[in-house]
Amino acid sequence: MSKLILWGLAAVAMAALWSCSRENARPLPILGEPQIVNGDTVYHTIPDFSFVDQDSQTVTNATFAGQAYVVDFFFTSCPTICPKTTAQMLRIYKHFEHDDRVGLIAHSIDTKYDSVPVLKRYADKLHVRSSKWHFVTGSKDAIYGIADDYFSVAKEDPNAPGGYDHSGRLILVDKNRHVRSFCDGTNPKDVDRFIRDIEKLLDEEY
Repeated sequence: MSKLILWGLAAVAMAALWSCSRENARPLPILGEPQIVNGDTVYHTIPDFSFVDQDSQTVTNATFAGQAYVVDFFFTSCPTICPKTTAQMLRIYKHFEHDDRVGLIAHSIDTKYDSVPVLKRYADKLHVRSSKWHFVTGSKDAIYGIADDYFSVAKEDPNAPGGYDHSGRLILVDKNRHVRSFCDGTNPKDVDRFIRDIEKLLDEEY
């Protein structure tokens, strides 16, 4: 093989590496439609919330102060996608189990059945720490309302399996309450990418 061809191949390889490094250097976007207020750009922000977790502890925005956190919407008797999304949330939990910069919160959309004791039994079967992964309940209006703020779906639907329509989306929120990434929680490959996004956000913020 001639030196010219070798140099050409090397140039292509270097260009690919440079392009990849540029892509990796880009910060994760802040998702949602920004607004201009008095000349300043104001990004979509998760509002104040208050729920109760599997240990009967109040969970608020302050619970995740200084942390990035991953969000899910589910219900314990879900006959379709929830076992898949919970399995992927468990992957994320184990990946960041000893990293205090990351927390998890799963909102039950079945506020009639998923009481605190039910959520406690569900969490215990997963063998997870409640200080790391909060399974929460609250009023239906509060749960369904905040799903909109996370660009997710949660609502009653008698025609849906189990009586609820919900998204399998997992959502990443940064320490400033901005949504930074999401994935299809039923797709392990997309969750692989999502885990890389979490690591990228941690590199950006800490």
